[in-house]
Parts: sequence; structure tokens; C-alpha cells
Amino acid sequence: MTDIPKEGKLTRFLDFTQLIDMASECVGGKVLFATDDFFAPAENLIKSDSPSSKEHEYTEFGKWMDGWETRRRRIPGHDWCVIQLGIQGIIRGVDVDISYFSGSYAPRMSIQAANLNEENVPAIPPREAKTGAAATPEEFEAISELNSDSWDHLVPMSELKPGDPDSSHNYFFVNSQQRWTHIRLNIFPDGGIARLRVYGTGQRDWTSSDSKEPVDLVAIAFGGVCVGFSNAHFGHPNNMIGVGQPKSMADGWETARRLDRPPVLESDENGLLQIPGSEWAVFRLAHPGVITQIEIDTRYYIGNSPDSCQVDGCVLTTQEEEDMVRKQWILPAHKWKPLLPVTKLSPDQNHVLDSLTLELQDVITHARLTITPDGGVSRLRLKGYPSSICLLRPLREKPTLKFSLKPSFRANL
Repeated sequence: MTDIPKEGKLTRFLDFTQLIDMASECVGGKVLFATDDFFAPAENLIKSDSPSSKEHEYTEFGKWMDGWETRRRRIPGHDWCVIQLGIQGIIRGVDVDISYFSGSYAPRMSIQAANLNEENVPAIPPREAKTGAAATPEEFEAISELNSDSWDHLVPMSELKPGDPDSSHNYFFVNSQQRWTHIRLNIFPDGGIARLRVYGTGQRDWTSSDSKEPVDLVAIAFGGVCVGFSNAHFGHPNNMIGVGQPKSMADGWETARRLDRPPVLESDENGLLQIPGSEWAVFRLAHPGVITQIEIDTRYYIGNSPDSCQVDGCVLTTQEEEDMVRKQWILPAHKWKPLLPVTKLSPDQNHVLDSLTLELQDVITHARLTITPDGGVSRLRLKGYPSSICLLRPLREKPTLKFSLKPSFRANL
């Protein structure tokens, strides 16, 4: 078993990079403050795309850089910025990317964090991303109310090491189970960083859940996470439980083509392909609960969507999950409860289906999506009610076992 690296140490333990970037602008991350933006603004740190280079392009302040770059300090102190996370939750690791900053990257950095109640956060004047400027006295005064210099350290002062000029990642493992809402990135003393990725899982306040409205219990923004899969050649299953609508095929789970497919494909009387193999992904729900509605979205997968799928659920303790991870999820068949029968899928379409759950007490902790024979799925939504709410709701009559396909959005390609 791989040793977990110590907190704050540079690591090659990259499992956390398959989680969501909680600071990214695409999930609502926002830079609240930066001491200096002379060569390039701090907003570049949280761009969702990879950094790039324009070798011969210059601005009025110097070479164009795709990242955050401060001036060469000639006064005491060091540079730092404060970022409000778009997804609040548990941070598992960070990637400090210094790609293309050869000769100008920050030699050291540290990361601090805080869990701030929105009601207690003072009003911070909105920033304007601009080069050639430093923070004003008024901005320093406003940000000082957060007392960010006393926040907890997730990554102590650590050296940054350059790699390939176009791919210089520095990964740091974070050993914390706390919920965080804001981070402070310190660079010592100055310099540039291309991107800051803050990987983790969301953590929802379930006490505030509306008992009348189902929620997506597998959403990574709430704490759902993939804990096992058979194949992820072109995209990790965690992509399926990401935030918002899919952006492209790169924003979903896609497997390699199975090599055990028969030379000539045949289907049964229901139009389902008769193929022996399949691929699967198992998810731990953000909160134990009852699944009442399932969405399987194959948007953007036109020539590579699965033929069919099914969804099952089970109840596992933390120890049982760890055992299953070691055993590659070889779980006795009787442990799985059917949530969705084998269902034919269409390409480039969002399928909204009723769960087979019979009673509101039928709580699960984990769900397994199986696709046949292979292919891609852009989004998986498992909507229902957290277990604490289920116990407060009256029993409903057992419905007829059925599933329905509702009208769906079709992407304009």
C-alpha cells in the first residue's frame, strides 16, 4: 500500500488531483486581495484552463505572463493573496504550477486557510484585475479585518521546484478533515505562479436541507466522491459528479474500448446489445439517503456513448469501504440493491429516470453505475433525500416498478 506523504511535503501522491478544484473560477472561486499585480494579476491563478506562453508578447509593464507575477520587491515583507473558494469543504491537496515562469517563479510558498461564516465576513471592495499596480492602503485596511496572517497553515513554507518549462507542477498533500472557505497563498519573497489548484470535496450543511426538495446526493460539491472504477482511460468518473453542465467530452467519464467485444455484435428482442463485458464506477454518497430520481447524461458522447446502463446501491461502513477498495470492489451480489434496471441509452442526451426505491427507509451509502459495454457519460445525478430527512417523512405507498424517460436538453454542436 502506498505511503501517505506527510503534510506540507512535496508529493507524487496524485489521487487528489482527480477531485474538484475548489478554487477554480468555473465553480465560483474569487480573488479577494493581492499585495501586488505588477506583471500579471492574481486572477490568472484560478483560471480553469492550463497556462500558456506567448514568447514574443510584451505589455507596457514587461513580458506577458499567464499567471500571477509580482514586481521584484525592494521593501520589507513578502507577497500574498486571499482567495474565496467556490466550493467550501475539505482540502485534500494542492498543485502549485509554475509552468513558463523560468527565471521568475516564486522560490517558496505556503498556504493558510480559514472557515469563515458568511455573516461575519466584512465587505471587501471588489477587485479589478489589472497589471502595473499594487494594493492600495484602503485595500490593505479592508483585508486586515480577516486576520489572514493568523489562519491555520495547511502547507508550511516550502520550496518550489521547476520541472519542464511547460509543465512544472508542485504537488502538496494536505492532511486536514476540517471545512475551509478561504485560503491565503503566500509567496516568499516575490515572483510568479501560473496556477493554484486546490483539490478536495465539498461539504454541505445538511441541517439546512429542505425536506420538500430532493438534492443530488452524489454531487462532488456536497461531498460525493468516486471510490473505485474499472477503467478511466479518457476521463475520471469524478468528472460525472462535477459542478454544472458538462462542457465537452473532456468533462466526463470515458473508458477505453473493451477488447472482449465479439467480432459481430447482436442485440436481444429489447434492442440491448448482447455483450459479456461492462465497465463500472462506485461512488460514496455525500450523505446516506434515499435515491428517488436518477439522471444519466451522455451529452457530447455521440459516437461513443454506452449501449445501456444500470445503477445499484448498498450500505457500507467505513471499514467495509476500505476492504472493498483493497478487493477491487468484488462485493457479494446480494449486497447491491437495484436502483435502476438495465436501461437503453441514447447518445448526446440527458436521461431522467425514476429510481426503483420502494420505501423512504431504503437508505444507501454507496452507488454503482455500470455501463455496457464501454463508452462515456458526462454527468451522473442521484437525487433524493438525506437519511435524517427520510426518517421525518411519512411512508409513501409502494409504487409500481417502472422507469420513465423525460424530455431532455440536447446540446447544440
